[in-house]
Amino acid sequence: MEKRCSLCPRACNAVRGKEGFCKMPEQPVVARAALHFWEEPCISGEKGSGAVFFSGCNLRCVFCQNHQISQEGFGKQVSVEQLRALYWKLIDQGAENINLVTPTHFLGAVAASLYPRLPVPVVYNCGGYEKTESLKRLEGLVDIYLPDLKYLDGASAARYSLAPDYPQIAIKAIEEMYRQVGDCQMNQKGMLQKGVLVRHLVLPGNLENSRAVLDWMEDFAKDKDVLFSLMSQYTPVTDLSSYPEINRRLLQSEYDQLLAELEQKENISGFVQELSSAGEQYIPSFRLEGLEEI
Repeated sequence: MEKRCSLCPRACNAVRGKEGFCKMPEQPVVARAALHFWEEPCISGEKGSGAVFFSGCNLRCVFCQNHQISQEGFGKQVSVEQLRALYWKLIDQGAENINLVTPTHFLGAVAASLYPRLPVPVVYNCGGYEKTESLKRLEGLVDIYLPDLKYLDGASAARYSLAPDYPQIAIKAIEEMYRQVGDCQMNQKGMLQKGVLVRHLVLPGNLENSRAVLDWMEDFAKDKDVLFSLMSQYTPVTDLSSYPEINRRLLQSEYDQLLAELEQKENISGFVQELSSAGEQYIPSFRLEGLEEI
């Protein structure tokens, strides 16, 4: 009998490599493994985050800046042993941490690759659309959770990511992440060693969705030491002619409104991007960097 996948909230019960929403085999596919300097300061630090970019995704957002790997499948298939070797190569280069970017659909192999524990923090960098039962398999293996909270509006989640249940799924996932790793812990250099950092990318014309995220985060953080990152880097790089409302950059006036509202949130601490962060020059290039010897 062929093994069927139910790792993520899609629960499509696909035979991996033949069908399914993510269109990926069970064995990991990686598009880039290199030091990355464009994360939040407490993640990238001075030496860079050891970012491993996985191919495929369980969201398929219409505006994805990494669509070459998330939706077009570009990448190289690696074994669990080769994946772990990539981690050590990055650690030898001075990586502040190992940053697993969009690993959800390879969770089984990823969990296997993280044992024995690595000597640097492990970051689980995901879109927030996670199954809590699957996340529990990572308990004790992941130090830092770096989830998106893309939507608290189901209609937007359905239109842009084919996931009308995203809001409730993501909230439960973030709560599980916090249960596992607890409050944020920094070292003497200001580098995050443990904790949850929630990201939100502001979409043009979707300020009400972003306001809902700020309201939720204010409530969630009231008795917790968690971090939040408001991101303005939205850049339309795909064909968005069918989505004209987001086929433009974020306006400074829109972002200023959210920044003003964020200042009023007493419980939220973390980071905000400058609007100048929106640009294709900040999108990683995917040419199998770091995988030359595999």
